[in-house]
Amino acid sequence: MHIKRNKQNATFDLEESHLFWCRKCNVPILTETCAICREKGTKVDLSGPGDVRFASPYETKLLDDLILGTFGENPIAEKLILLNKIPGEDKTDEIIVDGLHFGILRFDMSELAFKLDLMVEGACALIDSGLNKKIIRISSGGRHLSGKNIDGNEVIESSDDIKKGDTVLVTGKNMYGFGVSYRDSSELYKKGQSIKIRKVVSGKASFLFAKPGLEDVIRANAPHMKQIVKDAVNTIRGIANQMDFRDTPVYVSFSGGKDSLVTLDLTRSAVKKPVKVFFANTGIEFPETVDFARRFCEENDIELIEVKVNETFWENLPSFGPPAKDFRWCCKVCKLAPINSVIEDCTGTGRTCLTIDGKRRFESFMRSRIKPKEENPFIPGQVSVFPIRNWRAIEVWLYIFYRKLEYNPLYDEGFERVGCWLCPAELSAEYYRFGQLHPELFTRWNEYLLKWGKEHGLDEAFIRHGFWRWKTLPPKMLRLAEELKINTKPRTPEEEFGITVTGGISPCKTGGYTMEGKITGLLPREVQNIANILGENAFSEDLGVLLIKAKSGNIRIFSSGHISVNAQGKEDARSLFENTAKQLIRVRKCTKCRVCLKVCPVNAIVLEPDLKIGNLCTQCGKCTGSCVVAKYSDRITSRF
Repeated sequence: MHIKRNKQNATFDLEESHLFWCRKCNVPILTETCAICREKGTKVDLSGPGDVRFASPYETKLLDDLILGTFGENPIAEKLILLNKIPGEDKTDEIIVDGLHFGILRFDMSELAFKLDLMVEGACALIDSGLNKKIIRISSGGRHLSGKNIDGNEVIESSDDIKKGDTVLVTGKNMYGFGVSYRDSSELYKKGQSIKIRKVVSGKASFLFAKPGLEDVIRANAPHMKQIVKDAVNTIRGIANQMDFRDTPVYVSFSGGKDSLVTLDLTRSAVKKPVKVFFANTGIEFPETVDFARRFCEENDIELIEVKVNETFWENLPSFGPPAKDFRWCCKVCKLAPINSVIEDCTGTGRTCLTIDGKRRFESFMRSRIKPKEENPFIPGQVSVFPIRNWRAIEVWLYIFYRKLEYNPLYDEGFERVGCWLCPAELSAEYYRFGQLHPELFTRWNEYLLKWGKEHGLDEAFIRHGFWRWKTLPPKMLRLAEELKINTKPRTPEEEFGITVTGGISPCKTGGYTMEGKITGLLPREVQNIANILGENAFSEDLGVLLIKAKSGNIRIFSSGHISVNAQGKEDARSLFENTAKQLIRVRKCTKCRVCLKVCPVNAIVLEPDLKIGNLCTQCGKCTGSCVVAKYSDRITSRF
């Protein structure tokens, strides 16, 4: 069972990460039995959550170049290739060919280039295929050699094309595997270390002879696909026909990506009423995405509501600086705020906005817990339905291929996701691929980053290797910085902490009253640390917004530093804003005096390494009342 762990150390399960492979038809199958030959498939375990997909033409060409460059020929050139996303520095995919774990395709963040790391099944199959390059035969045998160094005296023969540092195929006494050469071919027989054995096994592995096409994969999985499509359609139809939604327009959240494309097609099959489409054009969308979204809706007679903000991102850039994975101010100003305005117009008369959404739980930790239907905590009045939440990427693609749907051309160019082209959440591999496709846009952004970096004492290598994509660097990037000797500490001092009111108490379209402000010098992760004392909370990675449901109202805090408080009455809004400000001061100015630990009746508070209030918090307020730092709040709240 594949287990993931959340920040509070709680666990949840995903089903076992695997698929099956029909060795007779040589196709992947998503249930145990092949629908073509009716034979049972062989189980193929998958690393990570198992969101397996078909290799794109671009990725297939990458693999072809890497294999040809190493071994001179490519035995998998015309084969069906699956890629399974796994944890890594950047873009990292497990390669599945003929039901074998062939290797790992990864983007190396040091060299900013793709690399191929063989796996032992792939090495065995390459040896069995009759390759005569990069092969070394040794006198030893047995699995005990894995991870060890081989002396030149044990080399019986080798091909004459081996250079120091090459990946080599290794054979011995009933033993097959691979390693790395320490010497050129002419020196392999000398005493001393000659080969570093990576992995060897005693069994063989072979490629299969059948060469299926996508039509064969579709046929082999037809019963499974028919069932999950039926379930998805019934989910949409069942909710859309409920009493609360019978007179409600049905919208589809359309990003121009594969998941929302399938969701849109399913929705049109499920409901009889006209379907409208929301498309958030942030002004920094890929040109291909904008063209595709407009063309697809026009050709299929679908009403497109394009929420467009033009130069909003560039206008706000001088104030906020480059966005980061942990500082997504751009989502608030370019996406959430405009869409919120449109939905408020739809729900202004008290109606609910029913939106069908293509989010899938395999995509990220935050999305792994989505339910069939949820009220959107970030946009009041919007109810979202997630009909393909349990689908894997391969199922999405099988649906697209079966239905012969036109899809965003970026997927054929090596992109796994299609969001904003300068999004910090984008993989570096895709960011540089974007640079190849749109050099003029890439140059505009890169020149800005270089100028920004220079102003903050950060050199060109900091920008080139993608360190700008984080405010607080994760361990993998700190290790990379140390390896490459790159300075990651900006010259500019930290922004001074402060909270200011940017708007008075005013009526809100969705009811009640709103009060707005601005926080400086506080990162989103620090705000999350104290959210439990204010109420139930949820954080959206996609939108960069933390929602807190307090007893007297709602609080929204954005990565941009914008804070919005909504409550039923004027005084409730003022009081909730003041309490929120007080808690933010506590987390930012905490002296770790430990007084709060002594008064908390449920032991919900942690002080190391930073102040954090856990899920056990009952919001009794005793810790706030005893906090010396909370007295500073008077300097701010008195201005309200």
